Amino acid sequence: MSSGKQNVPAMKLVLTCEHAFPAIPEKYRELFISDNEVLNTHEAYDPGAYDLFRELKILADVTHHQEIGRLLVESNRSLWHKNLFSRFSKGLSEKEKQDILNTYYIPYRQEVEEDISQLIDLGNEVLHISVHSFTPVLDGQERNCDIGLLYDPLRKEEKMVSLEWKQLIQKNNLKTRVRFNYPYQGKADGFTTSLRKLFPQKYMGIELEINQKWVKDDKMDEAMKKTLYDTLKELKKGISKN
Repeated sequence: MSSGKQNVPAMKLVLTCEHAFPAIPEKYRELFISDNEVLNTHEAYDPGAYDLFRELKILADVTHHQEIGRLLVESNRSLWHKNLFSRFSKGLSEKEKQDILNTYYIPYRQEVEEDISQLIDLGNEVLHISVHSFTPVLDGQERNCDIGLLYDPLRKEEKMVSLEWKQLIQKNNLKTRVRFNYPYQGKADGFTTSLRKLFPQKYMGIELEINQKWVKDDKMDEAMKKTLYDTLKELKKGISKN
């Protein structure tokens, strides 16, 4: 006998962190002999992002983070992007570059893609939050926002979710400055951009960018973490009801 219950699509939360660490595998450390200190800067990773990622993990159905630094290979860029390899690694041979892609880049992205695919195949909708942080000043210009929500303006669901999240954040703390598609454009090349192409239906990808002025000693400000945890929890609950 039928239970009479209908199968209602569930909203599943996928959480990733592409720039969690600046780590460089031992065999490639010699690339940084002339400027080893760069590995302690925002050029090498997103300070505070992994700390925030860990705070939010309990809310997620699936989580992934990249173990190696973006100065070896940039996991948030497509294979064709000019900055896939950094100024330190772009001089490697084609074979060495392919080895890096096969060892670190492709497995990471494939694992995320496969998990999202499985969730969608089971009838779920997916909200993917990619956790990042950004330097407060770049090229002498101050970034005037606390939180950036990056999405594709042509995707109505992403726009609506971003608007709702902004409202929840500012309800929690009116002084928090939240901007859309800032300090980067959500439609620019990134992991979420490529995933939108792979999953044109039932997938929403939003990059969460936090100003590093809220980071000290690689730890995100506790109040900021609580705000984002509470509001993401409420956001997920609200979406699931709709």
